[in-house]
Amino acid sequence: MSNSNRAKNKKEWWELPVAIVGYSAIFIGAFIMLLPFWYMMVYATHTNTDILSVPPPIWFGEHLMANVNDLISRKPLFWRSLGLSLWIAAATTALNLFFCSLAGYAFSMYEFRHKEKFFGAVLATMLLPGFVGMIPTILLMSALDWMNTTRALIVPGACGALGIFMMRQYITQAIPRELVEAARMDGCSEFGIYLRIVLPLLGPALGTLGLITFIGSYNNFAGALLVLRQEEWLTLPLVLRSLQGTTSVTAGAISAGAAITVLPLLIIFIIYSRRLIEGLTAGAVKG
Repeated sequence: MSNSNRAKNKKEWWELPVAIVGYSAIFIGAFIMLLPFWYMMVYATHTNTDILSVPPPIWFGEHLMANVNDLISRKPLFWRSLGLSLWIAAATTALNLFFCSLAGYAFSMYEFRHKEKFFGAVLATMLLPGFVGMIPTILLMSALDWMNTTRALIVPGACGALGIFMMRQYITQAIPRELVEAARMDGCSEFGIYLRIVLPLLGPALGTLGLITFIGSYNNFAGALLVLRQEEWLTLPLVLRSLQGTTSVTAGAISAGAAITVLPLLIIFIIYSRRLIEGLTAGAVKG
């Protein structure tokens, strides 16, 4: 047997065990990550007695509607909070996609003085801890009289450094300058180039950024805690937190509220998961 055949057989001998170990690690990790979500869904259908029993139930029960009714009776504005959370997340996502793609296009296709310094300053904001801006945020929202309004959560999240960085990198790799120059020579306006040529080509990047932004805005707890005080303006993270530690609220009702809260995110992730993978892997292999 030649040396090349021996090396090939040796490689094939190692491939199967490595693949088994790799897939086993992935399966175990996925199981550990999904287990809390499974129990959340299961507990939403059981009574408090069943949940606190040993061993706890591992399959669905018949008390889902009872738990939901208990939740609504204690938090009558729960559905309003769900609508507010969805509206804030959708508006923040739409603004983020527009402004971040516009800024990314400018940083990628235009040459101007101190361009790299400006871009570095934008990236530097990602290094700042979130708590640094808490007090300025409260003072600014109070000065604008935006406390207890959705604007206090939508406007500050309308554009972020991560989105600008993602858009700039994707545009640089995926859109040739010659295409932009050709549109310019044909008399297309600068905003027209962005709107008609660049934006339609940003599908994977926009899908990825949109999903990340929507989930982050929908789950925003600290920001909502700073600017929302009245109960009718509370978002779902604040409503669920207000239920915790209350002995009169059953674990089934809290689990039902958490399950309803997670459901829109699961639906959106299932629909756009392929777009997320395309956006994350775009430009990873460049011919």
